[in-house]
Amino acid sequence: MKYEIQLFFSLTFVVSISTGQNLQIHYDFAEDRRYFTSTLEMYKPDEKGATFWFVDFEYNQPGNKSASVGYWEFARYMNLSFMEGLSGTIQFNDGVSRWGPLGHVWLTGITYPVDLKITTVSTELLYRAAYGSKSHDGQLTFVFYVPLLNGKAHLTGYADIWTQDRFDDEGKETAVMSQPQLWYAVSSKLYVGGEARITKNFLPKDGWQFYATFALKWDME
Repeated sequence: MKYEIQLFFSLTFVVSISTGQNLQIHYDFAEDRRYFTSTLEMYKPDEKGATFWFVDFEYNQPGNKSASVGYWEFARYMNLSFMEGLSGTIQFNDGVSRWGPLGHVWLTGITYPVDLKITTVSTELLYRAAYGSKSHDGQLTFVFYVPLLNGKAHLTGYADIWTQDRFDDEGKETAVMSQPQLWYAVSSKLYVGGEARITKNFLPKDGWQFYATFALKWDME
């Protein structure tokens, strides 16, 4: 387990030399979640599509509050020439924690921007192959960005809805995860804000879970 945690820190260092990334430090102030989380993410468009990734660490190891959970996602988007705006995508998620591996997930599908007037929502329809899953699953993802206060602030985030095997192995269930973020620029690089974390069936808990954070974001472009 120590080697796996070190591997995730090494991955963070390697990808941090890329351009177009930001670093976020969140503090979770729920009664049972008083710890920090760091997020390093990058989105970089190019002439053939775009690349996106992020790496999360939760710092809640008993005793010394070192990294207890490491998680990362990588997505590559490829423009499809036969329809403007339509892209194909392949994605990979994986992570480790102090109680064991989180299990890797492969996803592939299509994405298309939907114009809602106040913003354009990137909509992804995906086939989901999770390690150990006994059958096929699907995922619907929405990604949004809304500028506010003449660009001084912005609302951004995503919502994932997918099917998965139940934790008790009794059939299927629908899982939800959404993380909207609100940021206000205090300089050209530094933002203050926070994040709401809304989940259902993400971990072996019944019902909806809601957490909020206070955070700082440093734009590293």
